[in-house]
Amino acid sequence: MHLNTINNSKIVYLQYRTMEKLENILFYSIDRAIRTYRQYAQQRLKEEGFSITIDQWLIIKCILENPKITQNEISDLVFKDSASVTRIITLLVKAKYLKRKVNKTDRRRSQLVVTELGENTIHAVDTIVKMNRKTALAGITPEEIELSQRVMDSISSNCRKNDE
Repeated sequence: MHLNTINNSKIVYLQYRTMEKLENILFYSIDRAIRTYRQYAQQRLKEEGFSITIDQWLIIKCILENPKITQNEISDLVFKDSASVTRIITLLVKAKYLKRKVNKTDRRRSQLVVTELGENTIHAVDTIVKMNRKTALAGITPEEIELSQRVMDSISSNCRKNDE
């Protein structure tokens, strides 16, 4: 083996050994917590007999809270790309949770309206969502929750500043 190859291999190995372990990286822990919570929440919905997904619930909730919201605004709020949101909305319309209402001033646009079935489902699921949060946050003080919220907001703000 050539001497340069050996030295390069040693450097790569030493860099690898000095790298942070995944469990010590804050963003890995945040992602793991979010994914674990989403899996838990989805399983609970399934156990309670709901076929709606967490993402579908989020989109319906966004529309209920912001009746004139556009699909692009929904994408921003739920952190999904436009194509994913379009697919989810299409499924929600097909399942009769939403309906599209033609915009009278601009026929190329439509307004999304939550149906009675959609509203009833959101209200029924809301109880489960609150129980899920209670379970996930068990043993965590209100002060810790507030601090965590401030830290997450700061991280988001820092990243947005750098994005500009």
